[in-house]
Amino acid sequence: MLLAGTVVADPETVYDEGAVVVAEDRIAAVGPRADVEAAYPDHPVREFDLLAPGLVGGHVHSVQSVGRGIADDTALLEWLFDHVLPMEASLGREEMRTAAELGYVELLESGTTTAIDHLSVHHADAAFEAAIDLGIRGRLGKVLMDKRAPDGLAEDTDEALESTERLVKAYHGAAGGRIKYAVTPRFAVSCTEACLRGCREIADRYDSVRIHTHASENRDEIETVEADTGMRNVEWLHEVGLTGEDVVLAHCIHTNDRERELLAETGTHVTYCPSSNMKLASGIAPIPDYLDRGIDVALGNDGPPCNNTLDPFTEMRQASLLQKVETLDPETAPAEIVFEMATLGGARAAGFERVGALREGWRADVIALDTDLTRATPLYDPLSHLVFSAHGDDVTFTMVDGEVVYDAAFGGLQTGDADDIRRRARAVAAELRG
Repeated sequence: MLLAGTVVADPETVYDEGAVVVAEDRIAAVGPRADVEAAYPDHPVREFDLLAPGLVGGHVHSVQSVGRGIADDTALLEWLFDHVLPMEASLGREEMRTAAELGYVELLESGTTTAIDHLSVHHADAAFEAAIDLGIRGRLGKVLMDKRAPDGLAEDTDEALESTERLVKAYHGAAGGRIKYAVTPRFAVSCTEACLRGCREIADRYDSVRIHTHASENRDEIETVEADTGMRNVEWLHEVGLTGEDVVLAHCIHTNDRERELLAETGTHVTYCPSSNMKLASGIAPIPDYLDRGIDVALGNDGPPCNNTLDPFTEMRQASLLQKVETLDPETAPAEIVFEMATLGGARAAGFERVGALREGWRADVIALDTDLTRATPLYDPLSHLVFSAHGDDVTFTMVDGEVVYDAAFGGLQTGDADDIRRRARAVAAELRG
């Protein structure tokens, strides 16, 4: 298949009249349209306005999708313990499957082709099955909580670790490697030292398994960890083995110089979630300092109850504007830096090779957007448009590993029944409301 249009291949490469050739699950060629068509004259052509690499959600909670809007205007710990965790605890296996499906459909429809997904304590297998069936690329993990967990989510430490290892064996490398595992302790507030050290031991036992957790999102959270351990959050995670190139820490807003040194020295990845951080009034992550230190930064939406949308384009815009406000410097977080966070930075954090750009030999994760819009007129700079003007609703085509999973020209979602998923999600939400 030959896809033609304006091509944003990566943060530094744009072909105004470009083309991408997809052969099975790989990109066979990308470049100026005339050159590509001359080299592949017999390939069927699909015309699009704007083509780009699939975006990478560096931290999402797909299974919280049915809780969209249930906990507006609350601070993190209240939001979590009084609203979101009880909601998660109430979901049975089928409800959890529906919640995950709803999240994955929203991601695919709005241009996210890869997600690092923080699931829940129970029924994680249902989310893995949903991801496999719907065609998203994902790094998924069951949540572990063996301390300060509400009714329905508390687990014995050994049980939590054993169930994690069973899931690793069942799903790590599934769907031809499209699905991989992340050992996923909720955060240090709700996990004992034994649990956190056990997470590291499991990750070390299996090739390419990663670790994904939250850190230093909220001052109350940090104070709780410090009261428990005598250390600040990132220092404690480092002490128990939860730093390193195979670790993704969501948020990292309130870190001191020593913690930032640890993140840089260990190659730990950070995921920036600007909309969630604003809505929960958690603060502003020091992204320019992280980048200056060589820390890889991904971009994530977090969960619908603290963001209300999984639109990655909204997140790119917020990511740049919030940093400009924080630094009072208009040159901070330009479009190319933010786009890299949302693509290559996220792919590095997720541990997927040859993902995050349109390059020969790389995975065929491709999206297309409509630009025949007042909001896209005029369109001087395609990269600027993607970061500052585009919306998830502009996405008309999504391909993962060479498979078309969403195509607006042919009925939308190609790997499931989106109308049925939304219907079932509304039914689950009605039960939650009582």
